[in-house]
Amino acid sequence: MKSYRVTLREQKNKSGRTSLYLDIYPPIYDEKKKKETRRKFLDLYLFEKPTNKIEREHNKFTLVKAKQIESEWQMDLLGQTLDMPFISSKDLDFLAYFKSIVKKRYTSKGNYDNWLSTYNYLEDYTDGQCQMSTIDEAFCQGFKDYLDSCYTKKSSAYKLSANSKYSYFNKFRAAIKQAMEDKHLHYNPILRIKAFPQGESFREFLTLDEVKKLKAVRCDNPVLEKAAFWSIRTGMRWGDCMKLKWEKIQYSETSGYFIRYFQGKTQTWETLPITNEAVADLGEFSKNQSDLVFSGLTYSSHNNFLLAKWAMNAGINKHITFHCFRHTNATLLISAGEDIYTVSKMLGHKELRTTEIYAKVLNSKKVEAANRIKF
Repeated sequence: MKSYRVTLREQKNKSGRTSLYLDIYPPIYDEKKKKETRRKFLDLYLFEKPTNKIEREHNKFTLVKAKQIESEWQMDLLGQTLDMPFISSKDLDFLAYFKSIVKKRYTSKGNYDNWLSTYNYLEDYTDGQCQMSTIDEAFCQGFKDYLDSCYTKKSSAYKLSANSKYSYFNKFRAAIKQAMEDKHLHYNPILRIKAFPQGESFREFLTLDEVKKLKAVRCDNPVLEKAAFWSIRTGMRWGDCMKLKWEKIQYSETSGYFIRYFQGKTQTWETLPITNEAVADLGEFSKNQSDLVFSGLTYSSHNNFLLAKWAMNAGINKHITFHCFRHTNATLLISAGEDIYTVSKMLGHKELRTTEIYAKVLNSKKVEAANRIKF
């Protein structure tokens, strides 16, 4: 374990002034010079022979400042020695740190977009400048208040929705927690601040009659149509459908068809039972097991247009996106009387409360209750 020693020293210049620098032992690596060095010049100078009060006061102030820098460097290097980097993180750019966390979420588009949006609002709140040393409880509360009152990026006529505030502040909370775990902060300044309440989410879905109508007409993109009905039957997300390979569809004499796949959003492995009808809709299996099941399926605005056109041709007056088919799977299962716990496992949800949102939409008990009132 290295033990650093930092000493403030003086060096006389030809100009008649004395330059101040830190003598660091053992040497440290200088990023600018690309080599190890013992000298860290502070760009601070003393008058060698002060001739008036102003010059004497200048020397006095400069020495105090230099001593402060000497102490900070000693603390920084000590923090590195003891594996306590929060001691040396006071000048770390928090916005740059936050953006590094955002970049790690790039593989999941929906999650990445939420993190990026949070960063954009945080950048506005801080006017583009934010050091780790400024992160305290007042700062965190201020960002929450900002989200509660600011307008959306898309329109100055609308404020952030309840779910946007809930999502963005939770992303910010996660970043603060990560900074503490990385030892850039020695306490959690957001611990006592309550999160925004989660708003009621609107989940568009198709009824069983509407699914039958959709089945009766053709989509202009056959691969998109096949993937849509696969999602309705299985609840798989768009990204997981795109990556699905034939080798993932397996068969067991005891349990029938199932797939074992890696769920992109939750970063978990899931085992999902598949009906014979769903497998039959896929057609003939590819001889090359590594081929994609929905080869050619790509995200595009044109495909979104084709979905809207398909729904319109089927006489469905709803705004349909591909994710609606996952919602449809969940609501059809619940309306058929399936328990929430089983549906949660089928969808690969990490938390049961996520599945409970679908239970509020439609289920057989609500229908039975409504039908009890008769005249």
